[in-house]
Amino acid sequence: MKCTSCKQGELTPSFIEGLFRAHTCSNCGGHWILIEDYVAWKERNPQFSFDNNIQCEVVETKQAMLCPVTGTIMRKFRLSASTNHRIDYSVNVGGVWLDKGEWELLKKENLTGSLNTVLTAHWQRNIRINSTKENFTEIYQDKFGEENYAKVKALREWLYQQPNKADLRAYLLAEEPYSAEK
Repeated sequence: MKCTSCKQGELTPSFIEGLFRAHTCSNCGGHWILIEDYVAWKERNPQFSFDNNIQCEVVETKQAMLCPVTGTIMRKFRLSASTNHRIDYSVNVGGVWLDKGEWELLKKENLTGSLNTVLTAHWQRNIRINSTKENFTEIYQDKFGEENYAKVKALREWLYQQPNKADLRAYLLAEEPYSAEK
């Protein structure tokens, strides 16, 4: 098979760290992994853990990637909310393309034991939710200032725990809470 990334190298049979089957590009060093091979290895080695204290330099392909087996466009999946890095997945084949250094990035992010989970809708939804929370936190901090944001956040958390929170909110929002007029 020709490499889906550099289009120059050949994908030759190999093993990721000698553990499970893959095909590695002879030119760019990317890896083609079938999820079924990864899951089978993971089921046989449930206690295995990778050292995630590593440095890595990652090359990421930004353009759409084609599956080396079917030639169809692969989907890009984010790894976590803490990185914008994405890996490519062929839904039709169940294969993952890892650019050079992406396996090391998975280890660094402590995701090597969760590669198949990263490809689920649930995982991707949680990333979107967490990213949105982080974005709003930054917006509020910029708008209110860090000290005021911390105070209003603490007040909000306290208010949410009160049984009469609706009355407390009405009191806080009233222009003149001691007047019978609107």
